Amino acid sequence: MNTTTDELLQVDDLVVTYAGKGMFAKGVEILHGVSLRIGRGETLGLVGESGCGKTTLGRAVLGLAPVTGGRIEFGGKDISHATRKERQALSRDLQVVFQDPYTSLNPAMTIGDILSEPLGIQGITGADARQRVRTLLDRVHMPVDAMDRVPREFSGGQRQRIAIARALALEPKLIVCDEPVSALDLSTQARVLDLLLEIQENIGVSYLFISHDLDVVRHISHRVSVMYAGEIVEDGDATKVTTDPDHPYTRRLLLASPVPDPDRQAARREERLAHTAAMGFEVA
Repeated sequence: MNTTTDELLQVDDLVVTYAGKGMFAKGVEILHGVSLRIGRGETLGLVGESGCGKTTLGRAVLGLAPVTGGRIEFGGKDISHATRKERQALSRDLQVVFQDPYTSLNPAMTIGDILSEPLGIQGITGADARQRVRTLLDRVHMPVDAMDRVPREFSGGQRQRIAIARALALEPKLIVCDEPVSALDLSTQARVLDLLLEIQENIGVSYLFISHDLDVVRHISHRVSVMYAGEIVEDGDATKVTTDPDHPYTRRLLLASPVPDPDRQAARREERLAHTAAMGFEVA
């Protein structure tokens, strides 16, 4: 995969702290000075176990988590504390695909209405919107008659294709993909990942691809950042990080990846448990 060197997203020393429960409770710091870069047309895989803070980082980029320190720049503009109006304007260039295709689509709306909604907010209506919806469905390899159907009529993989089409509606420059294939079976995962790669090749969109699975991020990413306990512990070329990592935590993640051979899987599990105990990590 080729990538540009033009930086689209820059995150510097990002700190996110959530307020504690109760009037005098101390806040809980989730991210502790995180920095990363994403170029135009590039995919950065952000990987780590549940609770490490990777989704919080994605939410901070989207304006859904409080930035209490550091800086987020998008297209050269500081968006760390963007207003609601500024966020609405940003939605043209910055979109998201969520994890669960079963809850991310409004069950009461037709697919045509779901895909038209972001267009309407930006003033695209009527015949222009309907033609745009047809184009979007074609781009994600869904039939045109899907426009008049509702989400429950589709499989999980088809629903995630529709969610991707919705994210593409305004031709964004960056899509935050938050565990977009983790709720799908392996064969459907592969098809959705290939679709994302195809879209990137065709229109040059960038992805911040958040996942707990090193195998998944290896398939789709140019570079990979590994997060542990609210910090980036390793960053580099995707192949290097996902096959021959330097940091012990990344090596632990690699050992946790399943392999098809039962004997190798059992040996890998024993190695992982020994490695975990030696490094003092919590057993997951």
